[in-house]
Amino acid sequence: MSWKPADLPDLTGRTVVVTGGNSGIGTRTAHELAAHGATVVLACRDVESGRSVATSMAGSPRVERLDLASQASVHAFAESWEGPLDLLVNNAGVMTPPRYRETEDGFELQFGTNHLGHFALTGLLLPALLESSAPRVVTVSSIAHHNGRDTVLEGNPESTYSPERAYGNSKLANLLFAQELQKRATAALSPLVSTAAHPGISATGLVADPNGMGANRLVRAAAPFVMPVIFQSASAGANPTLYAATAGEPGSYTGPQWLRETRGPVGPARRSRFARDAELSLKLWELSELRTGVTFEL
Repeated sequence: MSWKPADLPDLTGRTVVVTGGNSGIGTRTAHELAAHGATVVLACRDVESGRSVATSMAGSPRVERLDLASQASVHAFAESWEGPLDLLVNNAGVMTPPRYRETEDGFELQFGTNHLGHFALTGLLLPALLESSAPRVVTVSSIAHHNGRDTVLEGNPESTYSPERAYGNSKLANLLFAQELQKRATAALSPLVSTAAHPGISATGLVADPNGMGANRLVRAAAPFVMPVIFQSASAGANPTLYAATAGEPGSYTGPQWLRETRGPVGPARRSRFARDAELSLKLWELSELRTGVTFEL
């Protein structure tokens, strides 16, 4: 389809949280939402970077500390929230650390950050979301979810750790979560809308992040120069998220349409057979409740 950020509606009066809004696709997503009138909160681990980014945005964006690798930080962020929340964009993530690492709560870093952090955040912010007349949650997945398997339920244990497979499982978890959230919202006759999106392959700081591939010094040094030459911009990568945040149908999954979904105009994205597995999404949901202690009252 020919949808572009210029097609975004007037978002005046809408309050938005974008996790990882201090860099890459998160920054571009937040920038466009703010430019169309939304009150944006950048929820990020690096507050100083967030404040620097916020100075270039329209309106009066706020910056709040949120470390998704810490359940304590997730709880603190949610407990400090006041008032309705119209849109939550679960965007932040860690990609393919070369060695096994854990969050402070003992979860594998990618599973704990990309999935469990966002699962808990969404559940804890649910009361604020349900104060909105049209609440929406967008969860950012990846074409890498096709590398995920039903071993996602194991949480990426150290004994079988593979950077790419672990990342694929965490992104599969994102998609299963978004799908199950919409299923539960529909069953509860809740106004909440859950959608998912993926950016294709974009030139962002995620590759150079020292918590991920950037742990390799050569990758960290080369990425800022190589990525923009080979891949689409972060602005283009943000388009599927922006569409999912405002126009995507409940339960939809949006991504680029060209070159095996790596770039191009937005449209329906393909889901792997594991991402379409309703039983797997239910099992992951139950596991996530057990691991985080967070339940959803829709």
